[in-house]
Amino acid sequence: MAYRIIPVTAFQQNCTLFWCPKTKEAAVVDPGGDLETILAVAEQEGVTIKQILLTHGHIDHAGASGTLSEHLDVPIIGPQKEDLFWIEGLEQQSQMFGFAQVQAFTPTQWLEDGDSVQVGELTLEVLHCPGHTPGHVIFFDRANSVAQVGDVLFNGSIGRTDFPKGDHATLIASIKEKLFPLGDEVRFIPGHGPESTFGYERQTNPFVADRWG
Repeated sequence: MAYRIIPVTAFQQNCTLFWCPKTKEAAVVDPGGDLETILAVAEQEGVTIKQILLTHGHIDHAGASGTLSEHLDVPIIGPQKEDLFWIEGLEQQSQMFGFAQVQAFTPTQWLEDGDSVQVGELTLEVLHCPGHTPGHVIFFDRANSVAQVGDVLFNGSIGRTDFPKGDHATLIASIKEKLFPLGDEVRFIPGHGPESTFGYERQTNPFVADRWG
């Protein structure tokens, strides 16, 4: 697997371009905005975007999905269906946070825990990890020990749980019971900020480190 992290929007959200080096087929994870930049990176890498993958329905992650889907005629896959209310409220979110008008959409396919997504010859496993939002999912490339975790876990922090239907205890359980068992060596791409590994967070993250229980 190969990937490029593309910070987008005023929130500097980590949109990620994943692709299969052999087939050059790609997926865009969480295209919150700045589509010209995303398309330019795809062109630089010589890859063809075949699908859009969403970790959750917040504006900085999903805001430009409808426009990109229509422009490229590609499906929108994810998140889990409990985030429908967030996606239906994207227009209101755009007004609240000063984003450009969004194009409404309904995902082509909802995802569930245990599903998988193909990107060329690569397989991304889907884990439902609620807490930040109720329908949040993460994408895990087991063969290359890389995960795209959206806003579940950050380098040194965790996702917010003060939004509607967020839940702190559920988020902590998602991290400790879903993410950490994948292995200390797994490198993860968070929704914001620098990459890290699950092992490093287990040692140092003040919210979920092993020594804090």
